[in-house]
Amino acid sequence: MLEIRSLRYQVPEEGGTTLGILNDVSLTIGDGSLVVVTGPNGGGKTTLAKAVMGLVTPTSGQILWNGTDVTHMSITERARQGISYGFQQPPRFKGLKVRDLLCLAAGREDLATEDACQYLTKVGLCAHDYIDREVDASLSGGEVKRIEIATILARNSGLMIFDEPEAGIDLWSFAKLTETFRAIHAKRKATLMIISHQERIIDLADEIVLIEDGKVARHGPKDEIFPLILERTSTGCTYLSQEVDKA
Repeated sequence: MLEIRSLRYQVPEEGGTTLGILNDVSLTIGDGSLVVVTGPNGGGKTTLAKAVMGLVTPTSGQILWNGTDVTHMSITERARQGISYGFQQPPRFKGLKVRDLLCLAAGREDLATEDACQYLTKVGLCAHDYIDREVDASLSGGEVKRIEIATILARNSGLMIFDEPEAGIDLWSFAKLTETFRAIHAKRKATLMIISHQERIIDLADEIVLIEDGKVARHGPKDEIFPLILERTSTGCTYLSQEVDKA
């Protein structure tokens, strides 16, 4: 279970003032849940996800994973606790092949080629074409994104955080990705926290968290929250996306 208690994140501004990015966020995500965090751009969604992974240090509040306080743990320590994170814009690793990256993620030097290829297939990549390629500038942003998601699947973490996984992914690969999220969720062996504006990803959720102005504006079952989001979209709020960018 992921518990976020009264989380705040403030940054200093000119003139001695502070800007509140997260403002007293409290949230509980149950084991095996698929929760989609959505809301307007600049509302604090990515900052919340980064705070859970340890990429930003909250000003105050607590983050607990399975009863363990991880608020002040390093990224490495949180990874050892079973928390994984997929960036909006993943890093590249010149000189490191996709096969090597998957082995590192799985913690196995002897990861079978067949197993490595299965992770790539799940994110819509032809394993034969990618398994021995370097994760460098020769790959598009969408390709690197899918490879990173494959490494998260290889890690088999208890908490998987995906920050806008649809960004830069073509429609066919997006369909494979949603199938993968659905399959992971069906096994109930991992908790998924997905930051997204994409309607088809939101529709996979058990629960939806709507973040606005650094606060939880709404949180509840999909059947309760999704119609409210669609209603707002139809009346002029345009943060809900129904299309996927081309890779």
